[in-house]
Amino acid sequence: MTSQANPVTVHVPLGDRAYDVRIGPGLIDRAGTEIAPLLHRSRLAIVTDDTVARLHLPRLQAALLAEGIQSEALVLPAGEATKSWPHMTRTVEWLLEQRIERRDVVVALGGGVIGDLVGFAAAILRRGVRFVQIPTTLLAQVDSSVGGKTGINSPHGKNLIGAFHQPSLVLADIAVLDTLSPRDFLAGYGEVAKYGLLGDADFFEWLEENAPRLRDDMALRQHAVAHSVAMKAGIVTRDETEQGERALLNLGHTFGHALESATGYSDRLLHGEGVAIGCALAFDLSARMGLCSQEAPSRVLAHLRDMGMPAALRDVPGALPDDAALIALMGQDKKVVDGRLRFVLARGIGEAFVSDDVQTGMLAAVLRDAR
Repeated sequence: MTSQANPVTVHVPLGDRAYDVRIGPGLIDRAGTEIAPLLHRSRLAIVTDDTVARLHLPRLQAALLAEGIQSEALVLPAGEATKSWPHMTRTVEWLLEQRIERRDVVVALGGGVIGDLVGFAAAILRRGVRFVQIPTTLLAQVDSSVGGKTGINSPHGKNLIGAFHQPSLVLADIAVLDTLSPRDFLAGYGEVAKYGLLGDADFFEWLEENAPRLRDDMALRQHAVAHSVAMKAGIVTRDETEQGERALLNLGHTFGHALESATGYSDRLLHGEGVAIGCALAFDLSARMGLCSQEAPSRVLAHLRDMGMPAALRDVPGALPDDAALIALMGQDKKVVDGRLRFVLARGIGEAFVSDDVQTGMLAAVLRDAR
């Protein structure tokens, strides 16, 4: 590992709900110092999953104890299936057993599943308690831990049950990403690439040159995470509850969520892999509709291939539903308005916009050619 880096701070200026996102190596070891100013009493509750608990929980609890902060931890099963009512109920009841009060803090230690679930639990517990995100995956560090979207899945679709509830602090320890498998690291990279594609052509160009080295260079990794977080923070500040611009963050997600649903939210397809495929399909659709040149989808496809990421339906292992069934799954997405599918399309790299003017025939052709 080359190029060590000191933590940087991205501020999310949301008035009385403002908070900092701290980004850098070693932040779990500093967690007690970072979290202590938020506490009214020297105790907190941690919710994590069994994979993350083995890797990082003892170190976090030791860092808290070094500052005199007592902690109890609930360890849930790892995996997307944990974002469900049974685990949500278990989490809330456990927090009540721990006598967590409104002025206390709950810590979400894990990836997007834990962050989303714990954030939602904190939102509804005693009508809202504070929580701290300590995201341990690249995907969670650049996306789900920032912005206050919390929730769980339903058999009807992903993230259909939830609330907006901003964290009080985010500690993105980029050194913990070394513990990710290559596949999980790349899945998170799907969300990093998305930021360049939706609104920053220069950043995407930077990624084309530097992304293959993010695994090995801490300074490059920190820049990629911090730039992604700063882009999301800016969008969230302007449109906290997704009335307009924030919808751009869903680039690739209408396709991706349908594919995740079709694969049963299993390890056949990780969320970031679905987003990567979705971005490639969204640019293909945009080019077919005459919105952008063919060069744009070719660049997207080439970059995803260079990174070793899935970029087409044929890259998903196992059988998928037919085109009509996939389009029907898209109809369950949260982005449907008045029964019309809404897609994030693009006029070029870094020039995304929202449209509900997509013909089903054109959509089916994109899906057919991606098989």
